[in-house]
Amino acid sequence: MGKTLRHRAIKEIIANLPINSQDILLNMLIEKGFNVTQATLSRDIKELKIAKIPTSSGEYAYQLPHQSINDDSERSRNLSSFGFISIEFSGSLAVIKTRPGYAMGIAGDIDARATSTILGTVAGDDTILIIPRENISREKILESLSDIIPTIQ
Repeated sequence: MGKTLRHRAIKEIIANLPINSQDILLNMLIEKGFNVTQATLSRDIKELKIAKIPTSSGEYAYQLPHQSINDDSERSRNLSSFGFISIEFSGSLAVIKTRPGYAMGIAGDIDARATSTILGTVAGDDTILIIPRENISREKILESLSDIIPTIQ
């Protein structure tokens, strides 16, 4: 079974089950007949831009970057608003501070939805570096981010 089928299986598992570790995901893939190593799964998770985000129970679970956008746009905005702490600019770059564990999920939403103003993001656990496109003003950046993070100022 190839990479495309494996990626599809990973997305299906994560979209339907609360998976909180790579070991669990790896075992589920093996049970489905995939011959996959931990290293390959780690690369797949990175390629699919899957992030671990806090759940309502306070634990962490993997989530697809577009899952909340496609399934429930309002839920995505609420999670982004809850996770957002602040934004600060330095020249044309911006840094967003988030609650621990939220940066990758919010960055995934930004990468998917603000493509006309944002060239890309780099996310850690609680910090996102925003790289805007050429000649985009701070006001335009804030305007495009306000669709994703309604509480942004």
